[in-house]
Formats: sequence, C-alpha cells, structure tokens
Amino acid sequence: MNLEIERKFLVNNDSYLNHTTAVWEIKQAYLSKDPVRTVRVRVANNQAWITVKGKSSDNGLVRTEWEKEISVKEAQELLALCLPHPIQKKRYIVPYQGLEIVVDVFKTPKVMTLAEVELPTADTVFKPPQWLGKEVTGDPAYYNSQL
Repeated sequence: MNLEIERKFLVNNDSYLNHTTAVWEIKQAYLSKDPVRTVRVRVANNQAWITVKGKSSDNGLVRTEWEKEISVKEAQELLALCLPHPIQKKRYIVPYQGLEIVVDVFKTPKVMTLAEVELPTADTVFKPPQWLGKEVTGDPAYYNSQL
C-alpha cells in the first residue's frame, strides 16, 4: 500500500500540449464510491488496473492507495458491473520541474479539464506553471468518483 500525495488544479489553457510526452486514452468506473474507500477499474491503452483508495486527509492532499494490474478482459468484465456510465478521458503526461503533471480532458460524463501532480512529500514546494488555474485539491466536486 502506498500514500498518494496529490494536488489538483483547473486548467487555464492548452499550452501544456507543447510539453506533453505521452497520451493515454482512459476508460474507468467505480465499483464502490464509499468515501472511506473507493474501488476503481481502469483501462488505459492496452493495460488495466484495479485500484482501492482510502479516505482523503482533511485537506484532501494525502490518502492511501493500493493498485494491481489486471488483464484488460478482467477489467472489461468489471466495468460492466459499474454504474452509471464509465468516465472517458484523454490523459496527457507533462514533465515539469522534476515532477509529472497529468492533464485529464474528460469526454464523459462531463466535459472538463483537470490537472494533478503527485508529490514525493506533503511539504514539497510546487510552483504551478502559468497554464494551471485555481487549485481544487480537497474539493469533492472534482474527485473522479463524484463525476
């Protein structure tokens, strides 16, 4: 089990595209949306995972995460059990100051663009690039499980 330390931001513009090193097509859905533990199934390109995330800290920055790679066939079977509809998004990987910012452009259920950066420690200093907007870390309205 790992600790996930992550900050989340709205995105001001698409200038991140100039720095993107990889792109993933992602389909994911939730077997459980319980705030104490969410269980997500994800297919990205030709890989798949099941992930269990624990409850977020009060500020939304830290939570436990367990993830295991599974076959795409198993993931598709599990996705069929998930309601309502899966989230579909395109993920852009953007290296920045020794870190990796992931920009998710959601296609369904809502059209929206969010960015996340995982930090090595909760007190890591992170100065966002200009293309990142308002920070929404800890705001449940922007949790994937709530979309």
